[in-house]
Amino acid sequence: MNKTDILDKIYSSENYKKRVYMKKILILLVLITTAMFAKIDIIVSIIPEKVFVEAIGGDKVDIEVMVPVGSSPHHYEPLASQMKNISKANLYLSIGLEFEAVWLDKFANQNKNMRIVNISKNIPKGNDPHIWVAPNNIKTIAKNILDTLIEIEPSNSKYFQSNFDRFISKVEDVDKSIKSILKDVPKGSSFMVFHPSLGHFALEYNLVQLAIEIDGKSPKPKEMIKLIKRAKKEKIKAIFTSPEFSTKIANQIAKELGIKVVKVSPLAIDWANNLKKIAKSIANKR
Repeated sequence: MNKTDILDKIYSSENYKKRVYMKKILILLVLITTAMFAKIDIIVSIIPEKVFVEAIGGDKVDIEVMVPVGSSPHHYEPLASQMKNISKANLYLSIGLEFEAVWLDKFANQNKNMRIVNISKNIPKGNDPHIWVAPNNIKTIAKNILDTLIEIEPSNSKYFQSNFDRFISKVEDVDKSIKSILKDVPKGSSFMVFHPSLGHFALEYNLVQLAIEIDGKSPKPKEMIKLIKRAKKEKIKAIFTSPEFSTKIANQIAKELGIKVVKVSPLAIDWANNLKKIAKSIANKR
């Protein structure tokens, strides 16, 4: 019996056929299991987005944040390592920031299979892109996230919907707390910020944001004098600054007015307590 005959006999044997069959079954099971437990790889622009997406996506998503803590999302430039992450992502969730206008097309060219969805749709932004500092806007953002996740993975729609309902309940509780904190603050009251990032918060609670920074620039001496006079007239209790910007001018104005400087970041991970802290400072409560 030659070598070819021996091989033909082995390959035609029942044991061999069974082994090949079992191997195919095992490979198929591995592929099915991998597909069942695969997560949606998502990249978001800022930390608050990650918090919102995690709340709704739960353990069905993996999330990377483009703009790290301490960096400004207005003119951010992604690192080479972040562009590699773009290459592997299934989904990019944009939120209407300035740096996105420059980079989203580049992200799309980097990964033509990656979907890009704007979760700020249906929210009027005006000149203030910081839409996520107002509870009603957060609810709209959350609905946009929910719709996107269900569209991508309809088999988990009930899971996403349940998480969404729970998250919306939390947002509404935060809104109630803020309204309670601000109940004695007259409508139209002003508060001062260095960088104008709380306009949507002001709009939602019938307040007025008085910004120190003008068109991205620090005020000139004459403008400083006008700001201080207005702040005294309107009995402003605090000046809000964020870690992404210098506090030098805010400290000078606060010293002149005899008021406190409150550090809050619109990019804070604990968005709920951050918004309550803003309300308490405006109401001059602890």
